[in-house]
Amino acid sequence: MSKMKLAGSFVALITPFNRDGGPDFEGFRTLLQFHRQHGTSAVLIMGSTGEVSMLSPEERHQIVRETLKHKTDDMKLFYGCTGANTQATIDYVAQAAAEGADGAIIAAPAYICAPNADIVRFFLDVADAATIPIGIYNNPPRVQTDLTAQEILRLAEHPNIVVNKESTTRSGQVAQVAAGRPDMALMCCCSPNLGLVVPTMALGGHGTANMTGNLIPEEMAVISTPWRDDGDAERCREAYLRNLPMLHFAYSAINPVAVKSLMRAIGMPAGELRRPLQPLEGQALQAGLDVVRELGLDKKYGYSLKPSAVAA
Repeated sequence: MSKMKLAGSFVALITPFNRDGGPDFEGFRTLLQFHRQHGTSAVLIMGSTGEVSMLSPEERHQIVRETLKHKTDDMKLFYGCTGANTQATIDYVAQAAAEGADGAIIAAPAYICAPNADIVRFFLDVADAATIPIGIYNNPPRVQTDLTAQEILRLAEHPNIVVNKESTTRSGQVAQVAAGRPDMALMCCCSPNLGLVVPTMALGGHGTANMTGNLIPEEMAVISTPWRDDGDAERCREAYLRNLPMLHFAYSAINPVAVKSLMRAIGMPAGELRRPLQPLEGQALQAGLDVVRELGLDKKYGYSLKPSAVAA
């Protein structure tokens, strides 16, 4: 198959939950519509932001089926399909494909801490078996595996691997991948602590695979626009610097605690976090509400700022 061309803001969506603790499918519908209206190019459902490691296999299958009922042509729907081993991952990808997903994102299986050669083989085996485009996620803080530029470029040769999300601190590695001119989209995490966003875009990156877009989708769409001229570069810089407070808040606790806590507080579909994760409260949550107010996001997006949202 010819490679899908992804660019722009690729938002890792939260998983909203109902009061009974199950997935909130009406909430998913609302969130998908929200992102279509505000410039998001693609969403990743059931990534780490979506608390995928705490979903049951049945919930994962159900979320794929129900959210794909709202698929449209103007925004790609990708699904986190990493399983505990190669065959489980292939099976998750196959189910997503059968339901009509646009693609799947996979990371190294957690906990096993396999050598890089085994993980490269894992990505290639999944891509060989897949009938939909595959994205790879180089995320050593979560899974320990840390792919080198040479390994990423090898994976980029596969006709079914269409995007790489880099979540290291090495802008030099991003440059090596960009210089290799892989036929895949080069994206990065939006963490201001990793500091990859501006270097990635300056080096020819195609966008960001981000979680802060859950809160500031239009702003992340600007930041994630590939640079075609000086105007794109200037708009990226201005939007990035202006929204640094929200980016830092989003990463003030382990993903997705800060983002989901704030979304719930401002009236967006979110629900509780899956335990053992606990929501932000008190001053930790107030810091996010203050950023919403200072950036005028309450007026722009219609977010509510209820005094009762912050527990003592």
